[in-house]
Amino acid sequence: MNRLIISGASGRMGRLIAQEAAAAGFEVAAGIDRIGEAYAGFRVYEVFTDLPKADVLVDFSSPGNLPGILDYAKSQAIPCVLGTTGYTASDLGLIKDAADSIPVFQASNMSFGIYVMAELARQAAEMLPGFDIEIIEKHHNQKADSPSGTALCLLDAVRHPGQRPVFGREGRNAQRADGEIGVHALRGGTIPGEHDVGFYGNNEVFRLVHSAQSRLIFALGALRAASYMLNKPAGLYGMKDLAKDSAALSPKE
Repeated sequence: MNRLIISGASGRMGRLIAQEAAAAGFEVAAGIDRIGEAYAGFRVYEVFTDLPKADVLVDFSSPGNLPGILDYAKSQAIPCVLGTTGYTASDLGLIKDAADSIPVFQASNMSFGIYVMAELARQAAEMLPGFDIEIIEKHHNQKADSPSGTALCLLDAVRHPGQRPVFGREGRNAQRADGEIGVHALRGGTIPGEHDVGFYGNNEVFRLVHSAQSRLIFALGALRAASYMLNKPAGLYGMKDLAKDSAALSPKE
């Protein structure tokens, strides 16, 4: 059985990954979390020091932990799966640099459904020229980054040269201008995640909606990515690569 390290082990996503690890063919070798809380049958460390050997690392913590995660993965020559959102351009540069020496899987959303949604949105944007595009994302009231990394991914999918994002609207002169793509964030309750890409034309509306009914889909997606990354050569991987591997997508959620 392959061995897994979970960064952010004491968080909601970390606990779900630990819960589902065995069914996905993994033994949890250790967890990393600043809380250092031991809640399961493995030790949770506060820092990347004296950890047991592992085959892959999965991270759902915070962007501030990225340098330490990448340094550790490089020192151990193991692949890492990055499920954290809110990365800056500088962070993405660090990820790209690390991928020169180790395999790195990075995705703003570990749901295969979201990947399909982005591909369909890309096609719709090509096929519906002149339609106004608005993106709405909804998450629980504890989500730190806004808009979500997934909303920004969807924005990249539909945006053409010359178009610009507008993050929310207010005021007396907030009417829509040509070339805008609206991006709106809602925060409330315990919503795991909902994304809506709307194409608004004259007398017709076309919408793509994805609703995550449980965080479990993200945990299972991360474990699929971890399995996929075993024995991969150095490089930067994402959901597009995983989508090409039908064996990786075969487990049922």
